[in-house]
Amino acid sequence: MANTDNNPTDQNCDIGQTLLSIDETLKQLLEQAERIAKSAKITALPLNKALGRVLATDLSSNIQVPPFDNSAMDGYAVNSSDLLDAHENSLEVSQRIPAGSIGKPLIKGTAARVFTGAPIPVGADVVVMQEVCQRDNDTVKIMGSLTAGNNIRKAGEDINQGDIILQAGTKVRPQELGLAASVGISKIPVYEPLKVAIFSTGDELREPDEPLESGEIYNSNRYTITGLLQSLGCTIIDLGIIEDSLKATKSALQKAAEQADLVITSGGVSVGEEDHIRVAVEALGQLELWRVNIKPGKPLAFGNIKTAQGDTVFLGMPGNPVSVFATFCIFARPFILKAQGCNNTEATEFQLPANFTRSKAGSRNEYLRGRIENGQIELYPQQGSGVLSSTTWANGLVFIPFDTTVTQGDNVAFIPFSEFGL
Repeated sequence: MANTDNNPTDQNCDIGQTLLSIDETLKQLLEQAERIAKSAKITALPLNKALGRVLATDLSSNIQVPPFDNSAMDGYAVNSSDLLDAHENSLEVSQRIPAGSIGKPLIKGTAARVFTGAPIPVGADVVVMQEVCQRDNDTVKIMGSLTAGNNIRKAGEDINQGDIILQAGTKVRPQELGLAASVGISKIPVYEPLKVAIFSTGDELREPDEPLESGEIYNSNRYTITGLLQSLGCTIIDLGIIEDSLKATKSALQKAAEQADLVITSGGVSVGEEDHIRVAVEALGQLELWRVNIKPGKPLAFGNIKTAQGDTVFLGMPGNPVSVFATFCIFARPFILKAQGCNNTEATEFQLPANFTRSKAGSRNEYLRGRIENGQIELYPQQGSGVLSSTTWANGLVFIPFDTTVTQGDNVAFIPFSEFGL
């Protein structure tokens, strides 16, 4: 794979500036996100309300799991010394122990009927599965011999008392909820969700239920961004569509910054006469970075807006629909996860053979829309930044470093949408 950290000059920029690398952009974003996370509020939530939130402190167990030796299956608990014959043993069934009951000490030379999860009676050291047993009234015939400890789940073999079962920074999934419940924890401390204010710029934008006049388009970005934020559990402050004027843009940015932890916009970050976002941010605060070595999504902007309460982070998305989707996945998602206290912000990429050829090397790092077909990566035939249908056809992003060609059969980096929680 070619080096993605070089910063080529963008010859199409009005100021001929150097494009930032993906790695450097992410580094700056995550440093700012960590600052937000350190001041984030923490609340205790019951387990049935905590799904998708991020754990704020380590969780430890006050008990051991399992709390006692128990049967791993339905069968008969015996002492292995009573299984004298390797082929067949007949033992009297002296008691029956269902899950939730405590049996009596096992009488030597007998068997106890036990069920999955039932405590192992004192004196038994092995459970024989019922499939290799033949029951005849009060006698059970056991075929074969077993070693002591077989089919018994030992006390504490999963969790010991005092063990840290979940670490701070863990995003809570169903399995984390179950694990917390298994040690008797009913509430967990989690970070409050990030408050994100969003708005779109463009006099040409209309809402889906409005008729379109000549030159107008529907505002798809609003719903793409809203859905992506909802998938991350954010609290959304939607300011709608802002007219294309510097005054209106500055007013909207200031209003958004005073209400939110993060401001996200779409459109208006390029160099056109009607692109006011960059100028407005510089007037209200500071632009930390602008323009990244990526396609689609080069005109990504990042900075802060000053308020009476302090600085609010600003993230300006491009206007093209696919650029919004790609830059959110690559940059906004890890930023938001880190700002909400999450430790694991990276999306795993997989190496898979390409069922396509790209003979011309690109000047920027590209994220193409593709999907897995028969173990190979297919590309959507149209890769333009306005082709939003490519994101529904695809099931992941294909990463092609700049200055790199691809021959059919070459391995390429593929990031499934599932890695972005989509």
